[in-house]
Amino acid sequence: MSKLKDKHDEAGTSGDKSRPKDSFSIYKSLLAGACAGAVAKTTIAPLDRTKIYFQVSSTRGYSLKSALKFIRITYKENGFLALYRGNSATMARVMPYAALQFAAFEKYRQLLQVDADGKRTPVKRYIVGSMAAVTATFLTYPLDTAKARLSVSTKMQYKTLRSVFVKTYAQGGIPLLYRGIIPTITGVIPYAGSSFFTYQTLKLLYFEEFQKEPTHLYRMLFGMISGLIGQSSSYPFDIVRRRMQTGRLPDGLGPLSALVHIYRTEGLKRGLYKGLSMNWIKGPVAVGVSFTTYEYLRDMLHV
Repeated sequence: MSKLKDKHDEAGTSGDKSRPKDSFSIYKSLLAGACAGAVAKTTIAPLDRTKIYFQVSSTRGYSLKSALKFIRITYKENGFLALYRGNSATMARVMPYAALQFAAFEKYRQLLQVDADGKRTPVKRYIVGSMAAVTATFLTYPLDTAKARLSVSTKMQYKTLRSVFVKTYAQGGIPLLYRGIIPTITGVIPYAGSSFFTYQTLKLLYFEEFQKEPTHLYRMLFGMISGLIGQSSSYPFDIVRRRMQTGRLPDGLGPLSALVHIYRTEGLKRGLYKGLSMNWIKGPVAVGVSFTTYEYLRDMLHV
């Protein structure tokens, strides 16, 4: 058992083989991450659009029944593809985001020697997940803004993803494309930190209990648990981010004042946690699919 444990320690909590000097491994990690993000987001795209629709509204009450009604009406009036409106923007954003996040995670984990040499470093495990997400978020944030605006618009407002960028830039330049970045970063730290920490910790506990790597089914389960914890810990910041991106808040409000404003005008359940039950469905599925797909492709490519 000691040899098995040592072997696992050398590989890190991801269960991968020690890799660092292969100059091509970073590209393989980017590729695996991009594919993982695309598969995960496409899987839950209709639910994602529905969530954003309710998040950005201060007048429409949310319930699971009303969310299902929105999906049904959208499908009936505009067809199946309407449920995926904004998904091209999602892919344009999530593929580079997921690629950068997973690649940054691998690099930061290596640099900070997370769980290396037989030492357990849970704090570093959390920090590395947060650092990876902050890096990816900052570099891809304008794409997220465009995706949010496209999701809550009609074809009369924005015909294509390019038109979103052109019109948004004309209205307010780069600052408008980065509107909401502060609550996003504030929210992504606990979200990604909790997600990566929980996932890696569950994998580590599984390995120590059974002396083998978890199967893909267990990885999916661990990812879903991680997503549930991560989503719940950061959801109010997601509400603020979406409303700032789509211009659905009074001018001059900062992230904290926006949180207070939404709480005072709409309350906790109907405001700051509006649509959370939808996230409890789509979030764990997305994270589970993302982690599982990434590790499957990473192992297949021998990153």
